[in-house]
Amino acid sequence: MSSFMNSPSMLLTSESVTEGHPDKLCDQIADGILDAILEKDPFARVACEVSVAMGMVIVMGEITCGCYVEIPSIVRQIVGEVGYTRPEYGFHYQTCGVLVSIKEQSSDIAAGVGQSLETRAGEATDDTLDRTGAGDQGMMVGFACKETPELTPLSITLAHKLCRRLAQVRKDGTIPYLRPDGKSQVTIEYSYGIPKRVVCVVLGAHHDPGVERNIIEYELGKHVIKKVIPANLVDAETKFYINSAGQFVIGGPVSDTGFTGRKVIADTYGSACPHGGGCFSGKDPTKVDRSASYMARYAAKNIVAAGLADYLELQVAYAIGKAHPLSLSVETFGTGKVPDEMILDLVKKHFDFRPEAIIRTLDLRRPIYRQTAAYGHFGREDLDLPWEKTDKIEILRAEAGV
Repeated sequence: MSSFMNSPSMLLTSESVTEGHPDKLCDQIADGILDAILEKDPFARVACEVSVAMGMVIVMGEITCGCYVEIPSIVRQIVGEVGYTRPEYGFHYQTCGVLVSIKEQSSDIAAGVGQSLETRAGEATDDTLDRTGAGDQGMMVGFACKETPELTPLSITLAHKLCRRLAQVRKDGTIPYLRPDGKSQVTIEYSYGIPKRVVCVVLGAHHDPGVERNIIEYELGKHVIKKVIPANLVDAETKFYINSAGQFVIGGPVSDTGFTGRKVIADTYGSACPHGGGCFSGKDPTKVDRSASYMARYAAKNIVAAGLADYLELQVAYAIGKAHPLSLSVETFGTGKVPDEMILDLVKKHFDFRPEAIIRTLDLRRPIYRQTAAYGHFGREDLDLPWEKTDKIEILRAEAGV
């Protein structure tokens, strides 16, 4: 990113996929199961993975809870809502097989999460917030920037909007021959960190057989691309690739096996910053892969919204079973209005990264997750997500003297 800020010309590319893409279908099923369990048992431990292939949905994982949910019914409901409702698609919500292989959470992991290392060692200073240990080791990243009103990178923001628009014109009948699967990709040229132009747009749209290619290109250009891509960023050299392999009749789980967690870069910030590696979907909030990533976004967004930096990347790391993070760092890539050390002190003061504190601050023990499982977890102005709130702006400005 530092070279990106200093380069007169640099390209960044991001992709998104529609809710009917096989991998995203899996994410939605996993989070749909999580939501159904949390609605009945807010303290459930859930690590749910899903795979789809031709005619089959496999639900796997570790779940410990005090309730029962009918997993096959949840699977079929979500597959139908996503749009696989016609037999000719080759994958149908009523006839697909559903295989469930679930066991309880490992007793070793459960013990570490239920009683943190600090508590076991007698080092806990707050019995309530120190009690819960991190559900896994790992590193998480939060990011925010001033490129868009959503405070997310432009390339991933446009890619998500293209896919959401693709789904909208399918559902409302504007383009009636579209099917549920689809993908987008946007490349932006930057000059010294400022978006300069759209280099190219790639759009893949699943469609009925027999539709002429020139009709698909015209209607997707008119009803999708032109509705999303800002005209001032398009020039004579901008390239548009619509179904560049030719037709896209065979799609969804018929054409490609899907797995939970294979679209982690599309879920987050595109190519603008690194990713810790852990996916989000199907995981309850004791899993810091998910909850700490949300908290890191919450902190980064508030810092940027407060005007303390134009770009902010926050990284945090954990050990399994330990409540307090191992490390916490910030990077503003030279865009900070105050020293990075001051920003880090403000983050440590106003954003508590212990798992139980994150869960309580963001109210994460509730069924809010399926809605995030397509079109990104961040910058979602269409959803009321607690990690997207900018309610710390005034106190951050006041204490930073900005």
